[in-house]
This record gives sequence, C-alpha cells and structure tokens, in this order.
Amino acid sequence: MILRLLSAALAAGFLAAIVATGLQLALTSPLIIEAERYEAREPTRAAQALPIILAHSGHDHAAPDAAPEWQPAPGFQRMAFTGLATLVGGVGYALLLGAVLMALGREPTLQTGLAFALAGFASVALAPALGLPPELPGQEAAPILARQVWWAMTAVGTAMGLYLIGVRRSLIAILGGLVLIVAPHVVGAPQPPAGTSELPATLAAQFAARSLAISAVFWAMIGLGFGWAWQSFTPAKGARHA
Repeated sequence: MILRLLSAALAAGFLAAIVATGLQLALTSPLIIEAERYEAREPTRAAQALPIILAHSGHDHAAPDAAPEWQPAPGFQRMAFTGLATLVGGVGYALLLGAVLMALGREPTLQTGLAFALAGFASVALAPALGLPPELPGQEAAPILARQVWWAMTAVGTAMGLYLIGVRRSLIAILGGLVLIVAPHVVGAPQPPAGTSELPATLAAQFAARSLAISAVFWAMIGLGFGWAWQSFTPAKGARHA
C-alpha cells in the first residue's frame, strides 16, 4: 500500500509539474521579469514574490547594506529551479491527497482524485488569495510572519470547513464548516504598510489571475494523475494472495 501510494504520488507530481512549469514559463515568468525591472529602480523597498504553487509565504528582501540573496540566473537555471520547486510541491501535495483519501476510506479514482484536489486548491490557494493575492517583486507587503500565520489559519480553516460540509454533511457540521471558512476573512488578512510603488496595477492583477489559474490546473492534474496512477498500479490478483 505504501509503495503504491508513493508511486502514484510521484507519477501525479511529475505530470502536474510538467504542465504547471510550462504554464508558468509562458504566462507568469514574463510578468516576474517585467516586475523585477521596476524593483531594481527601488532597491530599498521591501518586496516579495509569492510562490504560485506551494504557498503564499514569500520572503522579504535584505536591507541595502546586507549581502544580496542568491537567486538563480535568468534563462536555463531559473527554468530548472522553477521546475524542481514545482515538482517537489506536486509530489508533496499528491502524497497529502493520497493520505487524505486513505484516511477517509475513499478509493482513489479520476473522479474522487479531482474532487479532493479541487478542495485542496480552494484551501491552499483560492481562499488565501482572497486576502493575500499572489504578489510580484516590488509590491508592498505586510510582515512575513503575519502573512504566514494568516495563510496557515485560512488554509486549515478552509480545509476543515470543506471536510465538514462535504463529508459530514449534517446541519450542524455544515454551519460549523461555513464558520471555519469565513472566520479568517472576518479577522482580515494583514495589510501592507502605506506607501507607493511604481509597479502598474494591471501587471499585478494579471499576475494574480494567471497564478491562480495555473494553480487550479496544477491541482487538477495532481488529482487526475493520482487517480489514474492509483488504478494503473493496482496489484495483480496473484500478488494480492501471495
């Protein structure tokens, strides 16, 4: 069972990474490069580039007198690191998806894999993006710890809320699920400090929209890939009785 889970997760993560990396390089990487030109004009401004796939955690740039952070060079090196990070995230999320399906006693199929994967997308990408949309370098950002705490609260609350609504389905569970989903947004995401940025609003809006679209495709490919791989790696009858 463990070997089957690992094999299905590797296959699903690899498939999702190929598709998502191609979309990132075509749709969001040009926007990041364009935003970095604006960021270079403001060397003292704190900035972040939220990962599209893994989480909205980001990082804060170092102070002007600190040593510059290492970054992959443009071109092949950046493409390779983008693909590697997406692959690691894809396999990790596929493992989590498989563990959830096993814990709930659901047979991984194309249908169940896709349904639970979309719930994962809603939990770790869509819901947090309502308060902390994916950001480009050069955009104002709240302190990273505050953003991480709010993101974790939103992701966990949304996942638990969807579980209560979609699995438990009693009236009390549905009401409790709605409360868990809405509560982080009532509290509100941490807001960036007041300031100005030369980054065009249209560029930031395009990046946020494209990032969420790619994340949705990424999660869908994880769900479909895991369901397909799980069924494909079904042990032979003789092996089951061995």
